[in-house]
Amino acid sequence: MLVALAALCWGLSGGIAGVLIAGGWDPFVVSFCRGAIGFLFVLAWLLLRPRGSGLGSSRLWFWSALAGLGVAGNFAFYFVSIAQGSVAVAATLMYSAPVFVYLVSFACRLERPTPLKLAAIVLAMLGIILLTQVYKTSASGITLTGVAAGLLAGVSYAVFIFGFKYAAPHGSPQAVLSVAFAMVAVLLIWPAGVGWATAVPGPADLQLFVTLGVFGAGLSFALYVIGLHHIAPTVASIVAMVEPVTAALFGVVVLNENLAGAQILGMVLILVTVTALSVRSQFRRS
Repeated sequence: MLVALAALCWGLSGGIAGVLIAGGWDPFVVSFCRGAIGFLFVLAWLLLRPRGSGLGSSRLWFWSALAGLGVAGNFAFYFVSIAQGSVAVAATLMYSAPVFVYLVSFACRLERPTPLKLAAIVLAMLGIILLTQVYKTSASGITLTGVAAGLLAGVSYAVFIFGFKYAAPHGSPQAVLSVAFAMVAVLLIWPAGVGWATAVPGPADLQLFVTLGVFGAGLSFALYVIGLHHIAPTVASIVAMVEPVTAALFGVVVLNENLAGAQILGMVLILVTVTALSVRSQFRRS
């Protein structure tokens, strides 16, 4: 339930970011503000409850920093993908990452390809083709940069899942998140540029930025890390499918994004295939 609530917040965050980006804000500025406000949130939590932080553990610092690297990549690539396409497409592409992990495993001979896995990969690739509409000669509003950024957001998502999973046993959730979001702020301040400091958001945009940082970073990741401490990463990745569904609904209902029938079919193929691969992986491990 905690992971599902976190994913719900993330899905809404994609929609809020879409509103800010449509209003002229740079995706990297939105990413940095999300991470920086999230850092202030979890740092306040750490200061209020400092006992058992585990900050003296080098393993906590290593895995938390790795998780922060993944979070920074996920935030930035996801919002770039939204700017270059749509919230629904970006969120779905992000969750297709496990398919490409399988392809890399096959290429590196880390895992043996089977007919079932190959069929799942073919279905997922078909879903990506339908979703992004790369077969159309006319402009579909989705760029190659948007597609690549969406997939890289998925790779980054996988990094932060495992980073948080291995950091959690070495300290408190607030300590893990403080280190991770400090890393996010450091990594994103440069691509965000110095121009953001002179851009003063109006009251409406300021409320969106604060909501994005608190619910899209601080609170949601606190829920996620606490939940991840009790379940396997593969189970978390299945439950987190709430995010692309929520983001897609937000994009269609609030941002008036249009999805063709073929795109909806592609979205369903990707989500079903990734879920099936994750369930099968978890079943074999158990």
